[in-house]
Amino acid sequence: MARVIAGMTMSLDGFVANDAGAPEGLYPDLAALQGSTYMNDLIAATDAVIMGRGSFEMAEDPDVLADAYEFQVPIFVLTHHPPARAPKENGRISFTFVTDGIDSAVRQARAAAGDGGVTVVGGPALISELLAAGHVDELHVDVMPVFLGRGKPFFANEALRGVRLEKLPTVEVGDRTSLRFRVLR
Repeated sequence: MARVIAGMTMSLDGFVANDAGAPEGLYPDLAALQGSTYMNDLIAATDAVIMGRGSFEMAEDPDVLADAYEFQVPIFVLTHHPPARAPKENGRISFTFVTDGIDSAVRQARAAAGDGGVTVVGGPALISELLAAGHVDELHVDVMPVFLGRGKPFFANEALRGVRLEKLPTVEVGDRTSLRFRVLR
């Protein structure tokens, strides 16, 4: 069965975005990550994606994802309302808009990934919901050495209190420290 890997980049004080919702200061290395071993390993380990609607809507024109998005795999977008027009697909990337909840999205993504990996691309609410429901196998927390002072926290969900983690090896990429954990059941 496919492994579900969820993660985000956060500031040292635990925020994934500032008060305006922008991830300022968290991705100064974005260009350097493209084509890096770190990014290539993540792409190679991804056979399907679970994506939040907000992440999907970050692309002004979702049709560009068919040729430009790093994950050229089936993508399952969690949403209450699918878009009026389906985005372009190219034979590798496909979009399924899941309106019946996270359990369905995880089931569909795992089936599409087979024995491979499912990467979660979403915000802290989606990742927290998946963690609390027991759907995440690995959690990756990339920490950048910046303080935002305030903003959108990564882990602000009390339902996570019972989630148990086992530390995996840490990965260093430039200024980025990737903390990795196995989620225990």
